[in-house]
Amino acid sequence: MARQENEGLIALDALGPNGPFRARNRIVVPDVTGRPVAELGLVPALFVTRTMAALHRATSLPAEERIAALARAGRIFAEEAIDGLDFATYEYTVSRVSGVPISVVRDATAAIVDAAEQAGFAAYQAQPAGAVSEWRSDATLRGSAVWARRGQVFAVHAAGNHPGPHSLWLEALALGYRVAVRPSRREPFTPHRLVTALRLAGFGPDQVVLLPTDHAAADEVLRGADLGLVYGGDEVVRKYAGSNVLPQGPGRSKILITADTDWREHLDTIVDSISHQGGVACINATTVLVEGDPGPLAEAIAERLETIPSLPPEDEKAVLAVQPVAAARGIESFLLARAKGTRAWLGGDGVVGELGDGSAVLRPAVHQLDRPDAPQAGIELPFPCVWVGPWTPEAGTAPLRDSLVVTVLSGDDGLVDRLLDEPSISNVYRGDHPTYWIRPGVPHDSYLGEFLMRTKTVIRD
Repeated sequence: MARQENEGLIALDALGPNGPFRARNRIVVPDVTGRPVAELGLVPALFVTRTMAALHRATSLPAEERIAALARAGRIFAEEAIDGLDFATYEYTVSRVSGVPISVVRDATAAIVDAAEQAGFAAYQAQPAGAVSEWRSDATLRGSAVWARRGQVFAVHAAGNHPGPHSLWLEALALGYRVAVRPSRREPFTPHRLVTALRLAGFGPDQVVLLPTDHAAADEVLRGADLGLVYGGDEVVRKYAGSNVLPQGPGRSKILITADTDWREHLDTIVDSISHQGGVACINATTVLVEGDPGPLAEAIAERLETIPSLPPEDEKAVLAVQPVAAARGIESFLLARAKGTRAWLGGDGVVGELGDGSAVLRPAVHQLDRPDAPQAGIELPFPCVWVGPWTPEAGTAPLRDSLVVTVLSGDDGLVDRLLDEPSISNVYRGDHPTYWIRPGVPHDSYLGEFLMRTKTVIRD
């Protein structure tokens, strides 16, 4: 990454197996006002093919060396100027191009550093208790399961709405995969800085690469890998379901409150689950179901969210995400069309708060549903938009299906049992825990290691 003197733009080049590669096909990366900030080089499909072949030919670092290198990379990522860009300037730039509030960016980059330092611990939490990680273990003299990679090369189509997901693919490096990252055009700064830090820490250029491409060459990144990870909407999930590519779709996280619990005692957690991280993450609550009248709860949530100010993303007090005005208007139109038939407590006339510079804050929206299985309950939007509806024991867990996280505020042990038994719910938090709670070592949507690894029996003399 370097600043181009002639144009004043940051230059973001591919990081291939022979070092940085300056592609002729280049696009401008703007901030939320449309002002050009950087120039991103897009490599052609042939470059991708050759790079993926180089990853297959390479040899991974021994386990201890790669774990140590990951920890060093975390420190380099956070403490050193990389290609002339210091950490504070990098975080500011990410906030300006992604529209994510600067405080949220700082939390996310701290999580990336933490994930790098703990990658060796977190990656191996998925290892079965009956397996060992090394065939040379004494256990294999008697016969033992060994946890082994399902492939050698892992590809990532990265998301650009939030820096946080970049903490996940570090586990693949910890497990010995060579990794290719295709960055988002919206926010390529985080993966560029992270891949550079990994190389400075000891990973070779044929072990982790950055491959910005156009859409035509994007599939070549996945085709050239043994296994892949992609982020997207329902269409992406359907396209890759059951394949060697792990799709990460909408979270549709929810909160359920039963009649034996007073929601007023948990209003801080409920509102925080909706608005934390600007409401852009898959772990933000999009639906709140309550046993009884949902009106008073919807009103209370709206009163809290209404007071959040509209500020540019780099403001220290910013809470809400910002997008270009045209993009924000598009999201607003979608919401207003889909919300017909609901009762609006907040945002019924629109959610766009223009900042006067070509950008706009996406202000919160609160709508009341008349039944728990209303179709709107499955709509997730990239800002604090929540659907509040009634729930009854007779409705059961069906309205909670297809959720990344369900926080349940209830004294009913049997209900918690049923939520855990529901296969389309990934995580269940009981009690006063926000839906965004996560730490290294616990699964986000199952452990990544469950997808990347398998067990094999080994016995030896």
